[in-house]
Amino acid sequence: MTNLRKIVAGIGATTAAVGLVLAAGPTASADGKWCNNSVCIETYDSGTYLGRVEVSVINTNQPHRISARVWTTDGWSANTKVEDVDAFRTYRDQAYPQRHFPAGTRLCAEGFRGGDSVGLPCVTITD
Repeated sequence: MTNLRKIVAGIGATTAAVGLVLAAGPTASADGKWCNNSVCIETYDSGTYLGRVEVSVINTNQPHRISARVWTTDGWSANTKVEDVDAFRTYRDQAYPQRHFPAGTRLCAEGFRGGDSVGLPCVTITD
């Protein structure tokens, strides 16, 4: 029975560690690209300043109406344009926060294809 307890304890510890990594998410100095499923956000600035955020949503083999929403945990948000996209084409649009955010602020973007959410990448802004 002790081997079974060790296995169960090991699985529990591994699950907890993976959960912490997923909950914390990646950090960034406001410069880079982060993706989740069919959605990516990309920033081009350094430090805690975000001038422009690009959102891309990968389309499937059928035309869809695509849009995205970008926001931060300190209250800034923007909706991107709604666009009818042909099959196998990637939708891209930008949002322009043009301001500094406190270190620790989360930047997120959710992409929508045909009204359904298809990805939600988030990143924590650091100094």
